[in-house]
Amino acid sequence: MRVDGSVTSYTSAEMRIALDTNVLAYAEGVNGQERKATALLVLRDFAGHEIMLPAQALGELFAVLTRKAKRDAADARHAVLGWSDSFAVIDTTPAVILEAMEVATTHRLSFWDSVMLAAAAQANCRMLLSEDMQHGFTWRGVTIQNPFEGTGS
Repeated sequence: MRVDGSVTSYTSAEMRIALDTNVLAYAEGVNGQERKATALLVLRDFAGHEIMLPAQALGELFAVLTRKAKRDAADARHAVLGWSDSFAVIDTTPAVILEAMEVATTHRLSFWDSVMLAAAAQANCRMLLSEDMQHGFTWRGVTIQNPFEGTGS
């Protein structure tokens, strides 16, 4: 189900879904209460699926919370640990790095976005929720979906 309440074709409760940093950051209140509410709705909408977090997203979240949101490091660490305790974390393995270089080279994505996508593929995710990558792009069975598209956020 999309944030706006419309039904999508993503109904399998067993589908694995990876989250990009922006979903986590917005849920933490970065960029205001409207974005936070939207991100929390996104998480609620996908609660029946197996949600996974690339380790890359957790590292980026710490950086966003300390730099952009101006949280102290201990508070940011607490938030990141909360996310890692709540969902399975996908490791950034040497194989993920090698595949990310291939994705970045072949598809002209940024290296760090490619790491996120390669990690999702390694974990057999079918979807990567991201506002930063091309909506609808599919690589190795992982489709990028922008959960904020059409929400006005």
